[in-house]
Amino acid sequence: MVSYPFWQTVPLRWKDNDVYGHVNNVVHYSLMDTVINTWLIDRGGLDIEAGEVIGLCVESRCQYHASVSFPGSLRVGLRVAHLGRSSVRYEIGMYTAAEVLVAEGQFVHVFVDRESRRPVEVAGKLREALAELVTAG
Repeated sequence: MVSYPFWQTVPLRWKDNDVYGHVNNVVHYSLMDTVINTWLIDRGGLDIEAGEVIGLCVESRCQYHASVSFPGSLRVGLRVAHLGRSSVRYEIGMYTAAEVLVAEGQFVHVFVDRESRRPVEVAGKLREALAELVTAG
């Protein structure tokens, strides 16, 4: 498996399967968003309800490698490929328990002022938490 500084195991749900019997592609995007925001809230102190700074997704993509279905779970790895002044590009890998690569994704956040929606510098505890995820790829 590729190196990721943070891993989260996410259970698949019955409703994640589509009519073709596998996890629908939209679920992969939801898993990326969930794992990223878990890190930002738990480690970065991001206050999604009342904080002055919020992260807006400006780009996302996902490349699928294998099919997976309920029941089961995915191990989702997270790393930061680029930490800029006001933006961050994450790379995400989704694997089965048997270490089969299911999907790889990228997700870009721009951090903005909640009210003005203008970019702000990623600073303090949030920057420190994101720096922990920076890898050479």
